[in-house]
Amino acid sequence: MSDREALRLDFLRSAGLAEAVRAPLPGDASTRRYERLTTATGASLMLMDQAPAAESQPCDPSWTPAERHAHGWNAVARLSAGRIEAFAAVAAHLKSLGLSAPDIVAVDAPNGLAVIEDFGDALFANVIAEGAEEAPLYRAAVEALAVLHAAPTPEVLTGAAGDWPLLTYDQTALQGGADLFVEWLPKLVPSLVFNSDAVAEWRDVWAPITAAGEAGATVMAHRDYHAENLIRLDGKTGAASVGLIDFQDAVKAHPSWDLHSLLQDARRDVSPELEALALGHYFALRPETDREAFMASYAGLAALNEARILGIFARLIARDAKPKYAAFMPRMWAHLNANLKAPGLEAVAGWMDRHVPEDMRR
Repeated sequence: MSDREALRLDFLRSAGLAEAVRAPLPGDASTRRYERLTTATGASLMLMDQAPAAESQPCDPSWTPAERHAHGWNAVARLSAGRIEAFAAVAAHLKSLGLSAPDIVAVDAPNGLAVIEDFGDALFANVIAEGAEEAPLYRAAVEALAVLHAAPTPEVLTGAAGDWPLLTYDQTALQGGADLFVEWLPKLVPSLVFNSDAVAEWRDVWAPITAAGEAGATVMAHRDYHAENLIRLDGKTGAASVGLIDFQDAVKAHPSWDLHSLLQDARRDVSPELEALALGHYFALRPETDREAFMASYAGLAALNEARILGIFARLIARDAKPKYAAFMPRMWAHLNANLKAPGLEAVAGWMDRHVPEDMRR
């Protein structure tokens, strides 16, 4: 028995769940793992397992950009390193707004373990694939964002495992994400070569977009808001009908961030008509929004996110031997190519034209 398994068994025993039947869930692209627990009474819970030592340190709020780069990727990008404290604190904030985040049943934050409420398997992506109508689900997802965006955004969140800072998705984090593109695409496609001048220019063309993203960071962003992290909850309506999971990397960000993550999804097609419907619903719920300025940031930050995700997929394929992610890349290229036609993105589009042959951008 591994030391980690011994910790899990001790934790389950202390939570009164030693006899629960354990069923591991399929893994994702992270170092986190889940097990579904079935208790003696037939109740279903989830064991969340994230060993703190498996990740580099999360960002200390006081660190400078140079210190963040020295401490590793989680500090640069302001990721939570999967810390249970982050999950519990964000969950508490979401629940305080009437949104649906899992209850925390038991927690051992120092060892990276928690037992949480099980929202089931009705992921938006799954139920749509089974024939559920898309529009009502996406409307509800937008309503949940509108509730989140209307609320004050605290600097520190408090949950069952203690306090957690809500850091800003700032220029360092945004540019760090964009830089994954120039770092990892050449490792996947060796004919792509970005010299130091090309990389410096890459950072220059994104600077206005990252500056606007930081300046417009006014709301909590889930940060991974898409159809495989949203669960349909029966018996609830409106915003509360959306079960929220995997929100531990939440940051203070531009309100467009979660919308473009939802509507320009890496893993499933969302039609332009549904995207327009969802955005229209958001603006109806948030009538004070300057739509033109919002959509300028929406296009710029979506394009940056798509470059970031292409870099992540390239890394997963080239470094981690996970070729399944190649199937998602054409969708991301299509989104990126479309966004690069938006006003204000001419410099980024020009860089792409000079450095990435068109036949590779698909």
